[in-house]
Amino acid sequence: MEASMEVDMESSSSAASYSSPSSKRLGLKNTIHTNFGDDYVFQIASCQETSSLAVSLSSNAIKFYSSATGQFIGECKGHSATIHEVSFSIPGHSNALGSCSSDGTVRVWDTRAFKQVSLLRTGSSQEIFSFSFGGSSGNLLAAGSNAQILFWDWRHGKLGACLEESHMDDVTQVRFVPSQQSKLISSSVDGLMCLFDTDGQIDDDDHLESVMNVGTSVAKVGFFGEMNQRLWCLTHIETLSIWDWRDSARQINFEEARSLASDKWNLDQIDYFVDCHYSGADDRLWVIGGTSSGTLGYFPIDHQVASGAIGPAEAILEGGHSGVVRTVLPASCTRGNLSHNNGIFGWTGGEDGRLCCWLSDKSLEANRSWASSALVMKSQKIHKLNRHNPY
Repeated sequence: MEASMEVDMESSSSAASYSSPSSKRLGLKNTIHTNFGDDYVFQIASCQETSSLAVSLSSNAIKFYSSATGQFIGECKGHSATIHEVSFSIPGHSNALGSCSSDGTVRVWDTRAFKQVSLLRTGSSQEIFSFSFGGSSGNLLAAGSNAQILFWDWRHGKLGACLEESHMDDVTQVRFVPSQQSKLISSSVDGLMCLFDTDGQIDDDDHLESVMNVGTSVAKVGFFGEMNQRLWCLTHIETLSIWDWRDSARQINFEEARSLASDKWNLDQIDYFVDCHYSGADDRLWVIGGTSSGTLGYFPIDHQVASGAIGPAEAILEGGHSGVVRTVLPASCTRGNLSHNNGIFGWTGGEDGRLCCWLSDKSLEANRSWASSALVMKSQKIHKLNRHNPY
């Protein structure tokens, strides 16, 4: 049974001492138990056109919820192994969701009928960890696999190229540059990020433009800055670096990012980073750090100074989760800051099997906690997975 639950407001006299005066403590609107805590929530993706959320679970299923009400809509089943990525980014198809998995497939789902409509498959021993739609024509699908990058014409399902010399280990992410769709960035467990030009017949020799050596296994990358010329990079040992991918230059390197963030609030030590979030309207970047007990903080990154700096948490999400948070989906920014659509700040999901919706109401007082202990349900079964394992 799918359930959404409203959360009552409770006073917390100690809340104000947790953070700097500029920090905003967010309200927990509701929490959804995807299956009473037995499965992890891996990722949340959203579609603005249909106002729906897609949630990938450790049961290899994808569940759909209304982003406005949290109501369960339906689910898609078909993957036989871990789902690594879900995305609504299929060009021209707002009712289509893409997903990739360790079962060696990229699948496309019709989110109205909850049926699979397309299947791309690799070799039997291959896993797919990431995918991205792009290319000059918009018809190219790139996928990161076991030390390989695969390219399909996604309209016809035809495999067009396979790059197997650029990376020596699993490719954790592939991303087309938003403002230059022929350019592709890949990242890998081998510690490298590679830049490719995907125009023409793609091969390792002629289309690899540059290599950036991060020095340790790369977990996530993302673009930011004017014309998306800069790149943030999170690693599996929780370091953070900033790059200009056009000249392959590392501009800022936070080797002790967790300690720097932990020093910026009075809550528990930051144990891991979930993601980064960028606001293009005012050119601001945040790294999102979490504790083992499920509290999150949005820490601003000053990327304008040479050495960089991590500032005090500007938003704190506390009381919704009881374990490691795996995914953060901010609400779309309409004014370029951390306030938001109809008072909704965003959604989170984690290893406690919960989805949490967070409020960002300016009328909330900083000394109020919006977590009701009566609604914190203990999981009957706790899975012990390695959070640092990218798969």
